Amino acid sequence: MYYITNKTDIAPRADNARTTRCRLTFIFTDTADEDEALKGYNIIVTSCSPEHSHQGLSCKMSAEYDYFMASDKKWLCHVDDDNYVNPGALLSLLSAFPPDGDIYVGKPSLDHPIRAHELLEDNRTREVEFWFATGGAGFCLSRRLAEKMAPWASGSRFERTSAVIRLPDDCTVGFIVEKRLGVPLVQSAAFHSHLENLLQLTPRQIPLQVTLSYGLFENKMNSVELKGTFSKEEDPSRFKTVHCLLYPMTSWCP
Repeated sequence: MYYITNKTDIAPRADNARTTRCRLTFIFTDTADEDEALKGYNIIVTSCSPEHSHQGLSCKMSAEYDYFMASDKKWLCHVDDDNYVNPGALLSLLSAFPPDGDIYVGKPSLDHPIRAHELLEDNRTREVEFWFATGGAGFCLSRRLAEKMAPWASGSRFERTSAVIRLPDDCTVGFIVEKRLGVPLVQSAAFHSHLENLLQLTPRQIPLQVTLSYGLFENKMNSVELKGTFSKEEDPSRFKTVHCLLYPMTSWCP
């Protein structure tokens, strides 16, 4: 998760890119990790369930939200651990919004609003429809909007709201923003999950994207197509190749 503060913080030069990433990246994990590669990053242990259930995922999103609210940062951007984040493109996107606006920006994984059954009193339900930005591509919330989410998102409230619609973390964010607050999702084509065909991105488009992902899509490896020194065996996600395109002076880039 990235906390975006200002242009100086988020636009790293080639010689201080890692230092900037460490300062702005908060890694939320279920258990402590002794991985040497994570030294210098902000590691937040949530003690949430490691299961890929709506309860476990919502527990982690609740921890992210509360940590952000206790900070002085202006943007909460959630990304999964299989995303590559392009800070320059992210800054450019966020800079286009009013500084004090109610902003919820990301990309849906569906081409239509999701339908859910909201649990009411006396075990009654009602059908609700709303857009949500998939966490697999990443999404951002402005501070002003995050503050308005508090009655349904702070402390244990986020998990309770998730239980009301019986859907996971990213869906719950969309439900709170669109159905409780009446703020529409700003859909951006610059966020990408593995649920879309990443081969459709041309090499010229890749440096302009905010997030990239990789994984299996229709039983095939799904990643951007970008030529470089790294073979597909060395770099199956193509993230190393993308990084060296953006930051060619990085020490391990050819």
